[in-house]
Amino acid sequence: MNSPQMVAALVRAMSNSNDLETTRCAAGTLHNLSHHRQGLLSIFKSGGIPALVKLLSSPVESVLFYAITTLHNLLLHQEGSKMAVRLAGGLQKMVALLQRNNVKFLAIVTDCLQILAYGNQESKLIILASQGPVELVRIMRSYTYEKLLWTTSRVLKVLSVCSSNKPAIVEAGGMQALSMHLGHQSQRLVQNCLWTLRNLSDAATKDQMDGLLSQLVQLLSSNDINVVTCAAGIISNLTCNNQRSKVTVCQVGGVEALVHTVIQAGDREEITEPAICALRHLTSRHLESEMAQNAVRLNGGLQIIVKLLHPPSRWPLIKAVIGLIRNLALCPANHAPLREHGAIPRLVQLLIRSYQDTQRQRSSVASNGSQPAYPDGVRMEEIVEGTVGALHILAREVHNRAIIRSLSIIPIFVQLLYNEIENIQRVAAGVLCELATDKEGAEMIEQEGATAPLTELLHSHNDGVGNACFNAPQQFY
Repeated sequence: MNSPQMVAALVRAMSNSNDLETTRCAAGTLHNLSHHRQGLLSIFKSGGIPALVKLLSSPVESVLFYAITTLHNLLLHQEGSKMAVRLAGGLQKMVALLQRNNVKFLAIVTDCLQILAYGNQESKLIILASQGPVELVRIMRSYTYEKLLWTTSRVLKVLSVCSSNKPAIVEAGGMQALSMHLGHQSQRLVQNCLWTLRNLSDAATKDQMDGLLSQLVQLLSSNDINVVTCAAGIISNLTCNNQRSKVTVCQVGGVEALVHTVIQAGDREEITEPAICALRHLTSRHLESEMAQNAVRLNGGLQIIVKLLHPPSRWPLIKAVIGLIRNLALCPANHAPLREHGAIPRLVQLLIRSYQDTQRQRSSVASNGSQPAYPDGVRMEEIVEGTVGALHILAREVHNRAIIRSLSIIPIFVQLLYNEIENIQRVAAGVLCELATDKEGAEMIEQEGATAPLTELLHSHNDGVGNACFNAPQQFY
Protein backbone atom coordinates (compact mmCIF):
# COMPACT_ATOMS: atom_id res chain seq x y z
CA MET A 1 0.00 0.00 0.00
CA ASN A 2 2.86 2.34 0.83
CA SER A 3 4.66 1.42 -2.36
CA PRO A 4 3.32 3.48 -5.26
CA GLN A 5 5.59 1.53 -7.64
CA MET A 6 3.99 -1.72 -6.55
CA VAL A 7 0.46 -0.35 -7.12
CA ALA A 8 1.50 1.11 -10.49
CA ALA A 9 2.87 -2.31 -11.50
CA LEU A 10 -0.43 -3.96 -10.52
CA VAL A 11 -2.38 -1.40 -12.60
CA ARG A 12 -0.09 -2.09 -15.60
CA ALA A 13 -0.42 -5.85 -15.19
CA MET A 14 -4.19 -5.55 -14.97
CA SER A 15 -4.37 -3.36 -18.10
CA ASN A 16 -1.88 -5.07 -20.37
CA SER A 17 -2.24 -8.77 -19.63
CA ASN A 18 -4.07 -11.01 -22.10
CA ASP A 19 -4.28 -13.67 -19.41
CA LEU A 20 -7.69 -13.51 -17.70
CA GLU A 21 -6.35 -15.04 -14.49
CA THR A 22 -3.63 -12.36 -14.18
CA THR A 23 -6.22 -9.64 -14.77
CA ARG A 24 -8.54 -11.17 -12.19
CA CYS A 25 -5.81 -11.46 -9.52
CA ALA A 26 -4.53 -7.92 -10.12
CA ALA A 27 -8.11 -6.51 -9.99
CA GLY A 28 -8.75 -8.49 -6.78
CA THR A 29 -5.63 -7.08 -5.16
CA LEU A 30 -6.57 -3.50 -6.11
CA HIS A 31 -10.05 -4.18 -4.71
CA ASN A 32 -8.51 -5.19 -1.36
CA LEU A 33 -6.26 -2.11 -1.37
CA SER A 34 -9.27 0.13 -2.03
CA HIS A 35 -10.59 -0.56 1.48
CA HIS A 36 -7.78 1.64 2.89
CA ARG A 37 -7.26 5.38 2.44
CA GLN A 38 -3.58 5.02 1.47
CA GLY A 39 -4.50 2.31 -1.04
CA LEU A 40 -7.12 4.52 -2.68
CA LEU A 41 -4.63 7.36 -3.07
CA SER A 42 -2.04 5.06 -4.63
CA ILE A 43 -4.58 3.58 -7.10
CA PHE A 44 -5.74 7.10 -8.04
CA LYS A 45 -2.19 8.43 -8.55
CA SER A 46 -1.13 5.38 -10.55
CA GLY A 47 -3.78 5.96 -13.24
CA GLY A 48 -5.93 3.15 -11.88
CA ILE A 49 -9.27 4.74 -12.78
CA PRO A 50 -9.00 4.54 -16.62
CA ALA A 51 -7.76 0.94 -16.26
CA LEU A 52 -10.69 0.01 -13.98
CA VAL A 53 -13.22 1.69 -16.29
CA LYS A 54 -11.82 -0.35 -19.18
CA LEU A 55 -12.49 -3.51 -17.17
CA LEU A 56 -16.21 -2.66 -16.99
CA SER A 57 -16.43 -4.29 -20.44
CA SER A 58 -14.94 -7.56 -19.17
CA PRO A 59 -16.93 -10.75 -19.85
CA VAL A 60 -15.68 -12.23 -16.52
CA GLU A 61 -18.16 -11.79 -13.66
CA SER A 62 -15.53 -11.61 -10.88
CA VAL A 63 -13.43 -9.03 -12.77
CA LEU A 64 -16.52 -6.88 -13.29
CA PHE A 65 -17.34 -7.11 -9.59
CA TYR A 66 -13.80 -6.13 -8.52
CA ALA A 67 -13.74 -3.22 -10.99
CA ILE A 68 -17.11 -1.73 -10.00
CA THR A 69 -16.59 -2.09 -6.23
CA THR A 70 -13.10 -0.54 -6.44
CA LEU A 71 -14.47 2.36 -8.50
CA HIS A 72 -17.32 2.70 -5.98
CA ASN A 73 -14.83 2.98 -3.10
CA LEU A 74 -12.82 5.56 -5.05
CA LEU A 75 -15.93 7.62 -5.82
CA LEU A 76 -16.97 7.55 -2.16
CA HIS A 77 -13.63 8.34 -0.55
CA GLN A 78 -11.00 9.63 -3.01
CA GLU A 79 -11.03 13.27 -4.06
CA GLY A 80 -10.76 13.79 -7.83
CA SER A 81 -12.21 10.38 -8.67
CA LYS A 82 -15.52 11.64 -10.06
CA MET A 83 -13.86 13.77 -12.71
CA ALA A 84 -11.43 10.95 -13.59
CA VAL A 85 -14.29 8.42 -14.01
CA ARG A 86 -16.22 10.87 -16.22
CA LEU A 87 -13.16 11.56 -18.39
CA ALA A 88 -12.48 7.84 -18.80
CA GLY A 89 -16.01 7.26 -20.19
CA GLY A 90 -17.19 5.51 -17.03
CA LEU A 91 -20.76 6.78 -17.18
CA GLN A 92 -21.52 5.19 -20.56
CA LYS A 93 -20.04 1.87 -19.38
CA MET A 94 -22.02 1.93 -16.14
CA VAL A 95 -25.34 2.62 -17.89
CA ALA A 96 -24.62 -0.34 -20.20
CA LEU A 97 -24.15 -2.53 -17.09
CA LEU A 98 -27.73 -1.79 -15.94
CA GLN A 99 -28.91 -4.56 -18.25
CA ARG A 100 -27.30 -7.23 -16.05
CA ASN A 101 -29.44 -9.04 -13.50
CA ASN A 102 -27.39 -9.48 -10.31
CA VAL A 103 -29.26 -7.26 -7.82
CA LYS A 104 -26.28 -6.61 -5.50
CA PHE A 105 -24.07 -5.73 -8.46
CA LEU A 106 -26.79 -3.41 -9.84
CA ALA A 107 -27.12 -1.67 -6.44
CA ILE A 108 -23.41 -0.73 -6.60
CA VAL A 109 -23.66 0.44 -10.25
CA THR A 110 -26.69 2.64 -9.50
CA ASP A 111 -24.98 4.10 -6.42
CA CYS A 112 -21.99 5.02 -8.61
CA LEU A 113 -24.33 6.71 -11.11
CA GLN A 114 -25.99 8.69 -8.31
CA ILE A 115 -22.62 9.93 -6.99
CA LEU A 116 -21.52 10.94 -10.52
CA ALA A 117 -24.80 12.63 -11.51
CA TYR A 118 -25.44 14.56 -8.29
CA GLY A 119 -24.83 18.25 -8.96
CA ASN A 120 -23.29 17.61 -12.39
CA GLN A 121 -25.42 18.52 -15.39
CA GLU A 122 -23.03 17.05 -17.95
CA SER A 123 -23.22 13.63 -16.26
CA LYS A 124 -27.02 13.76 -16.29
CA LEU A 125 -27.00 14.41 -20.04
CA ILE A 126 -24.54 11.57 -20.69
CA ILE A 127 -26.81 9.19 -18.72
CA LEU A 128 -29.75 10.39 -20.83
CA ALA A 129 -27.86 9.94 -24.12
CA SER A 130 -26.93 6.39 -23.03
CA GLN A 131 -30.64 5.49 -22.51
CA GLY A 132 -30.21 5.56 -18.73
CA PRO A 133 -33.79 6.64 -17.84
CA VAL A 134 -35.31 3.66 -19.71
CA GLU A 135 -33.03 1.17 -17.88
CA LEU A 136 -33.55 2.76 -14.47
CA VAL A 137 -37.34 2.72 -14.86
CA ARG A 138 -37.17 -0.93 -15.96
CA ILE A 139 -35.24 -1.77 -12.76
CA MET A 140 -37.91 -0.04 -10.63
CA ARG A 141 -40.55 -2.18 -12.35
CA SER A 142 -38.68 -5.50 -12.33
CA TYR A 143 -37.00 -6.05 -8.96
CA THR A 144 -37.95 -6.33 -5.28
CA TYR A 145 -34.50 -6.06 -3.58
CA GLU A 146 -34.95 -2.99 -1.34
CA LYS A 147 -31.39 -1.71 -1.53
CA LEU A 148 -31.45 -1.77 -5.35
CA LEU A 149 -34.86 -0.05 -5.49
CA TRP A 150 -33.57 2.60 -3.07
CA THR A 151 -30.29 3.29 -4.94
CA THR A 152 -32.17 3.39 -8.28
CA SER A 153 -34.79 5.79 -6.90
CA ARG A 154 -31.93 8.04 -5.75
CA VAL A 155 -30.52 8.21 -9.30
CA LEU A 156 -34.00 8.97 -10.67
CA LYS A 157 -34.44 11.67 -8.02
CA VAL A 158 -31.21 13.38 -9.14
CA LEU A 159 -32.18 13.06 -12.84
CA SER A 160 -35.75 14.28 -12.20
CA VAL A 161 -34.58 17.86 -11.59
CA CYS A 162 -32.97 17.95 -15.06
CA SER A 163 -35.31 19.45 -17.68
CA SER A 164 -33.96 17.09 -20.37
CA ASN A 165 -34.20 13.88 -18.32
CA LYS A 166 -37.61 14.68 -16.81
CA PRO A 167 -39.72 14.05 -19.96
CA ALA A 168 -37.62 10.96 -20.81
CA ILE A 169 -38.34 9.42 -17.38
CA VAL A 170 -42.07 10.20 -17.72
CA GLU A 171 -42.15 8.76 -21.23
CA ALA A 172 -40.44 5.58 -20.04
CA GLY A 173 -43.31 5.04 -17.56
CA GLY A 174 -41.42 6.44 -14.57
CA MET A 175 -44.49 7.78 -12.76
CA GLN A 176 -46.19 4.37 -12.80
CA ALA A 177 -42.97 2.51 -11.87
CA LEU A 178 -42.31 4.80 -8.87
CA SER A 179 -45.92 4.67 -7.68
CA MET A 180 -45.66 0.86 -7.43
CA HIS A 181 -43.51 1.32 -4.29
CA LEU A 182 -45.54 3.91 -2.34
CA GLY A 183 -46.92 1.19 -0.07
CA HIS A 184 -43.46 -0.31 0.69
CA GLN A 185 -42.45 -0.72 4.33
CA SER A 186 -39.09 0.96 3.65
CA GLN A 187 -39.54 4.65 4.54
CA ARG A 188 -36.36 5.71 2.75
CA LEU A 189 -37.61 4.12 -0.50
CA VAL A 190 -41.11 5.65 -0.20
CA GLN A 191 -39.58 9.07 0.54
CA ASN A 192 -37.29 8.98 -2.51
CA CYS A 193 -40.12 7.80 -4.77
CA LEU A 194 -42.31 10.66 -3.53
CA TRP A 195 -39.67 13.37 -4.03
CA THR A 196 -38.99 12.03 -7.52
CA LEU A 197 -42.71 11.88 -8.35
CA ARG A 198 -43.06 15.46 -7.14
CA ASN A 199 -40.21 16.61 -9.39
CA LEU A 200 -41.68 14.76 -12.37
CA SER A 201 -45.35 15.57 -11.78
CA ASP A 202 -45.40 18.92 -13.59
CA ALA A 203 -44.25 17.13 -16.76
CA ALA A 204 -46.78 14.31 -16.45
CA THR A 205 -50.07 16.20 -16.57
CA LYS A 206 -51.18 14.59 -19.85
CA ASP A 207 -51.12 11.06 -18.43
CA GLN A 208 -53.90 9.16 -16.71
CA MET A 209 -52.88 8.82 -13.08
CA ASP A 210 -56.03 7.53 -11.39
CA GLY A 211 -54.31 4.85 -9.28
CA LEU A 212 -51.49 7.16 -8.21
CA LEU A 213 -53.90 9.97 -7.26
CA SER A 214 -55.91 7.60 -5.08
CA GLN A 215 -52.71 6.50 -3.27
CA LEU A 216 -51.62 10.11 -2.79
CA VAL A 217 -54.94 11.09 -1.20
CA GLN A 218 -54.43 8.26 1.32
CA LEU A 219 -50.85 9.42 2.01
CA LEU A 220 -52.15 12.86 3.06
CA SER A 221 -53.12 11.24 6.39
CA SER A 222 -49.51 10.12 7.06
CA ASN A 223 -47.79 11.22 10.29
CA ASP A 224 -44.61 12.00 8.34
CA ILE A 225 -44.48 15.71 7.36
CA ASN A 226 -42.24 14.98 4.35
CA VAL A 227 -44.71 12.43 2.99
CA VAL A 228 -47.65 14.85 3.36
CA THR A 229 -45.65 17.70 1.76
CA CYS A 230 -44.80 15.59 -1.28
CA ALA A 231 -48.28 14.09 -1.64
CA ALA A 232 -49.90 17.55 -1.59
CA GLY A 233 -47.36 18.88 -4.12
CA ILE A 234 -47.89 15.99 -6.53
CA ILE A 235 -51.71 16.28 -6.31
CA SER A 236 -51.40 20.01 -6.98
CA ASN A 237 -49.23 19.47 -10.08
CA LEU A 238 -51.31 16.61 -11.48
CA THR A 239 -54.62 18.47 -11.10
CA CYS A 240 -53.36 21.63 -12.83
CA ASN A 241 -55.44 22.08 -16.02
CA ASN A 242 -56.31 18.36 -16.04
CA GLN A 243 -60.06 17.72 -15.84
CA ARG A 244 -59.80 13.96 -15.52
CA SER A 245 -57.35 14.19 -12.59
CA LYS A 246 -59.56 16.78 -10.87
CA VAL A 247 -62.62 14.51 -11.11
CA THR A 248 -60.62 11.49 -9.87
CA VAL A 249 -59.32 13.33 -6.79
CA CYS A 250 -62.83 14.56 -5.95
CA GLN A 251 -64.27 11.06 -6.30
CA VAL A 252 -61.74 9.48 -3.93
CA GLY A 253 -62.35 12.01 -1.12
CA GLY A 254 -59.48 14.31 -2.02
CA VAL A 255 -61.24 17.56 -1.09
CA GLU A 256 -61.98 16.36 2.45
CA ALA A 257 -58.43 15.02 2.84
CA LEU A 258 -56.85 18.29 1.60
CA VAL A 259 -59.03 20.44 3.89
CA HIS A 260 -58.05 18.21 6.84
CA THR A 261 -54.38 18.53 5.76
CA VAL A 262 -54.60 22.35 5.74
CA ILE A 263 -56.26 22.37 9.19
CA GLN A 264 -53.56 20.05 10.61
CA ALA A 265 -50.64 21.89 8.98
CA GLY A 266 -51.09 25.18 10.86
CA ASP A 267 -48.34 27.60 9.77
CA ARG A 268 -46.26 25.02 7.83
CA GLU A 269 -46.38 26.64 4.40
CA GLU A 270 -44.48 23.83 2.73
CA ILE A 271 -47.74 21.87 3.25
CA THR A 272 -50.43 24.57 3.15
CA GLU A 273 -49.30 26.16 -0.12
CA PRO A 274 -49.46 23.01 -2.32
CA ALA A 275 -52.65 21.86 -0.53
CA ILE A 276 -54.36 25.23 -1.14
CA CYS A 277 -53.19 25.20 -4.78
CA ALA A 278 -54.67 21.71 -5.20
CA LEU A 279 -57.99 22.89 -3.70
CA ARG A 280 -57.93 25.89 -6.04
CA HIS A 281 -57.61 23.50 -9.01
CA LEU A 282 -60.35 21.20 -7.69
CA THR A 283 -62.89 24.01 -7.18
CA SER A 284 -62.87 25.21 -10.77
CA ARG A 285 -63.56 24.17 -14.37
CA HIS A 286 -64.59 20.50 -14.21
CA LEU A 287 -67.73 18.41 -13.72
CA GLU A 288 -67.35 17.99 -9.94
CA SER A 289 -66.20 21.55 -9.14
CA GLU A 290 -69.52 22.58 -7.55
CA MET A 291 -69.40 19.53 -5.30
CA ALA A 292 -65.84 20.49 -4.34
CA GLN A 293 -66.87 24.09 -3.53
CA ASN A 294 -69.54 22.75 -1.17
CA ALA A 295 -67.25 20.08 0.30
CA VAL A 296 -64.71 22.68 1.46
CA ARG A 297 -67.44 24.37 3.54
CA LEU A 298 -68.99 21.11 4.79
CA ASN A 299 -65.58 19.94 6.05
CA GLY A 300 -64.98 23.11 8.06
CA GLY A 301 -62.44 24.60 5.68
CA LEU A 302 -63.68 28.18 5.18
CA GLN A 303 -62.51 29.64 8.50
CA ILE A 304 -58.95 28.30 8.23
CA ILE A 305 -58.74 29.36 4.56
CA VAL A 306 -59.67 32.98 5.41
CA LYS A 307 -57.19 32.86 8.33
CA LEU A 308 -54.41 32.07 5.84
CA LEU A 309 -54.95 35.49 4.22
CA HIS A 310 -53.35 36.95 7.38
CA PRO A 311 -49.73 36.95 8.62
CA PRO A 312 -47.51 34.98 8.89
CA SER A 313 -48.58 33.74 5.41
CA ARG A 314 -46.18 34.78 2.64
CA TRP A 315 -47.22 36.11 -0.77
CA PRO A 316 -47.21 32.81 -2.78
CA LEU A 317 -49.61 31.26 -0.22
CA ILE A 318 -51.76 34.41 -0.04
CA LYS A 319 -52.02 34.47 -3.84
CA ALA A 320 -53.19 30.82 -3.88
CA VAL A 321 -55.72 31.48 -1.07
CA ILE A 322 -57.17 34.48 -2.95
CA GLY A 323 -57.69 32.29 -6.05
CA LEU A 324 -59.33 29.58 -3.93
CA ILE A 325 -61.72 32.09 -2.27
CA ARG A 326 -62.72 33.37 -5.72
CA ASN A 327 -63.64 29.80 -6.74
CA LEU A 328 -65.45 29.12 -3.46
CA ALA A 329 -67.52 32.28 -3.97
CA LEU A 330 -68.95 30.76 -7.18
CA CYS A 331 -71.10 28.65 -4.80
CA PRO A 332 -73.88 30.84 -3.30
CA ALA A 333 -73.95 28.77 -0.09
CA ASN A 334 -70.38 29.91 0.68
CA HIS A 335 -71.16 33.65 0.61
CA ALA A 336 -72.53 34.03 4.15
CA PRO A 337 -69.80 31.97 5.91
CA LEU A 338 -67.01 33.71 3.94
CA ARG A 339 -68.55 37.04 4.98
CA GLU A 340 -68.88 35.96 8.64
CA HIS A 341 -65.22 34.87 8.76
CA GLY A 342 -64.12 38.34 7.60
CA ALA A 343 -62.98 37.49 4.07
CA ILE A 344 -64.20 40.76 2.48
CA PRO A 345 -62.36 43.34 4.68
CA ARG A 346 -59.15 41.30 4.45
CA LEU A 347 -59.37 41.05 0.64
CA VAL A 348 -59.92 44.83 0.51
CA GLN A 349 -56.92 45.38 2.82
CA LEU A 350 -54.73 43.23 0.56
CA LEU A 351 -56.03 45.05 -2.51
CA ILE A 352 -55.19 48.49 -1.05
CA ARG A 353 -51.73 47.34 -0.02
CA SER A 354 -50.88 45.69 -3.36
CA TYR A 355 -52.36 48.61 -5.34
CA GLN A 356 -50.24 51.10 -3.38
CA ASP A 357 -47.16 48.93 -3.96
CA THR A 358 -47.76 48.91 -7.74
CA GLN A 359 -48.13 52.72 -7.68
CA ARG A 360 -44.87 53.07 -5.72
CA GLN A 361 -43.05 50.71 -8.06
CA ARG A 362 -44.31 52.58 -11.10
CA SER A 363 -43.08 55.95 -9.78
CA SER A 364 -39.66 54.51 -8.79
CA VAL A 365 -39.24 52.94 -12.25
CA ALA A 366 -40.22 56.27 -13.83
CA SER A 367 -37.86 58.33 -11.65
CA ASN A 368 -34.72 56.19 -11.53
CA GLY A 369 -35.32 53.29 -13.90
CA SER A 370 -34.93 50.68 -11.13
CA GLN A 371 -36.44 47.26 -11.71
CA PRO A 372 -39.27 46.36 -9.30
CA ALA A 373 -38.51 43.73 -6.65
CA TYR A 374 -41.06 40.91 -6.43
CA PRO A 375 -41.57 39.70 -2.85
CA ASP A 376 -41.15 35.89 -2.87
CA GLY A 377 -41.48 35.98 -6.67
CA VAL A 378 -45.07 37.32 -6.67
CA ARG A 379 -45.90 40.44 -8.71
CA MET A 380 -48.22 42.82 -6.85
CA GLU A 381 -50.29 43.16 -10.05
CA GLU A 382 -51.22 39.48 -9.58
CA ILE A 383 -52.53 40.25 -6.07
CA VAL A 384 -54.49 43.25 -7.40
CA GLU A 385 -56.08 41.10 -10.12
CA GLY A 386 -56.77 38.22 -7.72
CA THR A 387 -58.38 40.30 -4.96
CA VAL A 388 -60.57 42.29 -7.38
CA GLY A 389 -61.55 39.02 -9.11
CA ALA A 390 -62.61 37.48 -5.78
CA LEU A 391 -64.52 40.63 -4.76
CA HIS A 392 -66.23 40.61 -8.19
CA ILE A 393 -67.71 37.15 -7.50
CA LEU A 394 -68.52 37.96 -3.85
CA ALA A 395 -70.35 41.12 -5.01
CA ARG A 396 -73.04 38.96 -6.60
CA GLU A 397 -74.67 38.81 -3.14
CA VAL A 398 -76.58 41.79 -1.71
CA HIS A 399 -75.10 41.75 1.85
CA ASN A 400 -71.58 41.44 0.47
CA ARG A 401 -72.17 44.46 -1.76
CA ALA A 402 -73.17 46.53 1.29
CA ILE A 403 -69.89 45.61 3.05
CA ILE A 404 -67.81 46.39 -0.04
CA ARG A 405 -69.54 49.79 -0.39
CA SER A 406 -68.78 50.57 3.26
CA LEU A 407 -65.03 49.94 2.85
CA SER A 408 -64.37 53.00 0.63
CA ILE A 409 -62.75 50.90 -2.08
CA ILE A 410 -64.82 52.08 -5.07
CA PRO A 411 -62.27 54.84 -6.01
CA ILE A 412 -59.57 52.17 -6.44
CA PHE A 413 -61.87 50.02 -8.60
CA VAL A 414 -62.45 53.10 -10.77
CA GLN A 415 -58.70 53.80 -11.06
CA LEU A 416 -58.18 50.19 -12.16
CA LEU A 417 -60.43 50.75 -15.20
CA TYR A 418 -57.46 52.69 -16.61
CA ASN A 419 -54.89 49.96 -15.81
CA GLU A 420 -52.72 48.81 -18.72
CA ILE A 421 -53.31 45.14 -17.83
CA GLU A 422 -56.48 44.04 -19.62
CA ASN A 423 -57.40 41.37 -17.06
CA ILE A 424 -57.31 43.97 -14.28
CA GLN A 425 -59.60 46.28 -16.33
CA ARG A 426 -61.93 43.33 -16.83
CA VAL A 427 -62.32 42.38 -13.15
CA ALA A 428 -62.57 46.03 -12.08
CA ALA A 429 -65.38 46.59 -14.62
CA GLY A 430 -67.01 43.37 -13.39
CA VAL A 431 -67.07 44.35 -9.72
CA LEU A 432 -68.32 47.87 -10.51
CA CYS A 433 -71.17 46.47 -12.62
CA GLU A 434 -72.18 44.20 -9.71
CA LEU A 435 -72.04 47.11 -7.25
CA ALA A 436 -74.11 49.27 -9.61
CA THR A 437 -77.06 46.87 -9.37
CA ASP A 438 -77.96 48.61 -6.05
CA LYS A 439 -79.07 52.24 -6.10
CA GLU A 440 -76.48 53.25 -3.46
CA GLY A 441 -73.68 51.59 -5.41
CA ALA A 442 -74.71 53.18 -8.70
CA GLU A 443 -74.72 56.64 -7.06
CA MET A 444 -71.24 56.12 -5.54
CA ILE A 445 -69.88 55.02 -8.92
CA GLU A 446 -71.44 58.06 -10.56
CA GLN A 447 -69.88 60.36 -7.93
CA GLU A 448 -66.48 58.93 -8.82
CA GLY A 449 -67.09 59.89 -12.45
CA ALA A 450 -66.87 56.25 -13.52
CA THR A 451 -70.05 55.99 -15.58
CA ALA A 452 -68.33 57.28 -18.74
CA PRO A 453 -65.20 55.04 -18.66
CA LEU A 454 -67.32 52.02 -17.69
CA THR A 455 -69.75 52.65 -20.55
CA GLU A 456 -66.82 53.06 -22.92
CA LEU A 457 -65.28 49.75 -21.77
CA LEU A 458 -68.59 47.95 -22.22
CA HIS A 459 -68.87 49.24 -25.76
CA SER A 460 -65.27 48.34 -26.59
CA HIS A 461 -64.79 45.14 -28.52
CA ASN A 462 -63.19 43.43 -25.55
CA ASP A 463 -65.17 40.22 -25.02
CA GLY A 464 -63.64 39.70 -21.57
CA VAL A 465 -64.94 43.01 -20.25
CA GLY A 466 -68.31 42.44 -21.89
CA ASN A 467 -68.62 39.00 -20.27
CA ALA A 468 -67.51 40.34 -16.87
CA CYS A 469 -70.30 42.89 -17.00
CA PHE A 470 -73.24 40.86 -18.19
CA ASN A 471 -75.09 42.08 -15.06
CA ALA A 472 -74.45 45.74 -15.97
CA PRO A 473 -77.42 47.99 -15.19
CA GLN A 474 -79.31 49.68 -17.99
CA GLN A 475 -77.74 53.11 -17.44
CA PHE A 476 -74.41 51.87 -18.86
CA TYR A 477 -75.92 51.05 -22.25
